[in-house]
Amino acid sequence: MHEVRKGTEGLLRLVKRRREPVVVQTLRSATAATIAYVIALRLSPEPAPLTAPLTALLVVQVTFYATLTNGIRRVNAVVAGVLVAIAFSVLVGLTWWSLALLIVASLAVGHLVRVDEYVAEVAISAMLVLGVTTVGFTAWARIVETLIGAVVGTACNLLLPPPVWVDKAGRSIEDLARRVRQLMLRMGEEAADRIPWERAAERLHEARRLDQYIAEVDASLRQAEDSLRLNPRVKEGLLHRVVLRTGLDTLEICTVVLRVLARSFTDLAKARESDHLFPSPAGATVEELLSEIGDAVVSFGVLVTAHLSADAESAESRLAAELHTAAGTRDRLAEQLREEVRADWANWQLLGAVLTETTRIIDELDTEHRTHRLLEELDRVSREQRAKLPRMTRLRERLGVQEELWRRSGFGDRTW
Repeated sequence: MHEVRKGTEGLLRLVKRRREPVVVQTLRSATAATIAYVIALRLSPEPAPLTAPLTALLVVQVTFYATLTNGIRRVNAVVAGVLVAIAFSVLVGLTWWSLALLIVASLAVGHLVRVDEYVAEVAISAMLVLGVTTVGFTAWARIVETLIGAVVGTACNLLLPPPVWVDKAGRSIEDLARRVRQLMLRMGEEAADRIPWERAAERLHEARRLDQYIAEVDASLRQAEDSLRLNPRVKEGLLHRVVLRTGLDTLEICTVVLRVLARSFTDLAKARESDHLFPSPAGATVEELLSEIGDAVVSFGVLVTAHLSADAESAESRLAAELHTAAGTRDRLAEQLREEVRADWANWQLLGAVLTETTRIIDELDTEHRTHRLLEELDRVSREQRAKLPRMTRLRERLGVQEELWRRSGFGDRTW
């Protein structure tokens, strides 16, 4: 009874999580592999056609775009391996030296037909086919099973659309923005204190470690970009991809500038030795400024992920207000540091660098700068698409001209 209750609770938890991408992907993969095996039992001459579910499992990737491209490459790899095996069976048969030549030839053919990560699959297929006596029978069975698996895997993505990973990418971008803010807050709290340069160096190491997290966010974003391609559930996929990518680019620039700022703090701590990192009025202003910039970074992350929702306008307004406040605090800090330089000009370069670096972050987060960057990126991507698909571009332009002529003629406004 206890086991039944535990099983029921596990099933209920699975049902509650049915919309999570990992659960959806697991169910899609299991369904595709099972269906492929059932179909292969009827069509393949093999008693246990496991190549079909294996192919379906490999073909049903995270995104429809990856599924389509992986299916084509895997079929090409298997067919190429089978053809190489047939040629070797006719010419030399199976020996230790022919096996070595078979592997070399299969890997070379795999690179020639450009199957990418399935190069090894060419050699595997060739060895499996060459290792049996009835070559023609096995070759035909393996090709049939591979085709079944590829077709079933692609069909499952049409009937069971893959999850869109935009929300996951958005959460990772927001998490990156919060990490940047936390580091800024810690640096600001120490700005007015007497801190050893070793502690300032710790903040520099933290800023450098942000690069590792950016790589993770970039991988999540690439997955989201692939999930938007050829996905029937997604509208304005290009806009989604460009907004997220440009948003991550901006945050990456901010982390680079923050790393430089942490280096300036470290150098300043070494130069001042046991003295305050900043004098008392300027230190409090630096803390206030970094806190305001950190809030703006988080608001920018929210804006990037809410660009097509009802919260976009409020997020943009909040970001603009926070940047305006930060710019005013920066100007006040400039006046205070100017007085400090007049009294002691020994560290004027480092003090000036602090102003330069904070100004750079404020400028990068500016809403007008972001709009200009978005338009440039959309224009660049559109030009690349037109260059890759010139015939489709000409067809769209022709249809657009015809639609415009139809509208101007007056017939487009009539109701028939």
